[in-house]
Amino acid sequence: MKERLTDALYGLGWATVKKLPEPLAAALGRTVADTAWKRRGKGVLRLEANLARVVPDAGPERLAELSKAGMRSYMRYWMESFRLPTWDEERARRSFELSGIDRLTDGLAAGKGVVLALPHLANWDLAGVWATRALGIPFTTVAERLKPETLYDRFVEYRESLGMEVLPHTGGSAFGTLARRLRDGRMVCLVADRDLSSSGVEVKFFGETARMPAGPALLAQQTGALLLPVTLWYDDTSVMKGRIHPPVELPETGTRAEKTSVMTQALADAFATGIADHPEDWHMLQRLWLADLDTSGHEGRRP
Repeated sequence: MKERLTDALYGLGWATVKKLPEPLAAALGRTVADTAWKRRGKGVLRLEANLARVVPDAGPERLAELSKAGMRSYMRYWMESFRLPTWDEERARRSFELSGIDRLTDGLAAGKGVVLALPHLANWDLAGVWATRALGIPFTTVAERLKPETLYDRFVEYRESLGMEVLPHTGGSAFGTLARRLRDGRMVCLVADRDLSSSGVEVKFFGETARMPAGPALLAQQTGALLLPVTLWYDDTSVMKGRIHPPVELPETGTRAEKTSVMTQALADAFATGIADHPEDWHMLQRLWLADLDTSGHEGRRP
């Protein structure tokens, strides 16, 4: 029943929010965010606990301010995402500004594949629409299999409508397909600040141990693709901002596991820089650090 209700709510969002005038949709998002924040549910409390590590000198009042802003940012993500399928090329182009884009375009022009690795900052779907519709650069990504299956199908259909090729996270074939795309000189985008498997790489993240996926580093090693960290943020305008960080270098020595560890730590450091600059835009409402994980190693996931 809970899964069916979740699916129905997402379906209602996609069907109705995109039809609302933009100011009304934005106001609705703020209202939903503020209501959720006032209820102090599990997600809000976990967000505050995570932000306490990002901003260690913040007192209770500051953490409450950050979590309230964080919930508004999170709901802005959803309100925008529900509306993205209706955006044309011009709307997509003027909704995002990206610095360091030459690192991406030069890599693709050189015939190299490019792996863009992002944390859960601001709206990665909006950045994807900008890439496909404003730049004309198609890319491949992965999506976790959600329950119920109809909800997963909704997300796949939604992201494919935005011009993305979407592969299932589970099943074992995604890595090989991603590697083929990169060898063909194409782009792969992966949200990579939280491990969804038991084979993640341990990194130091804001002073404590967390686990992040090995995939981006392994793909870069295996294919010779450029590995670029990307961070996103909102400001007080309607235009999301982003930065492509310097490429993560492939270590010259070491085993594959050692190289993967070094490269994943470099990603974590770049992510930490962007998150520390804009903590209110980090939508991490789940447990992340190993000290917080239960014995299964995971907590509720989201797309």
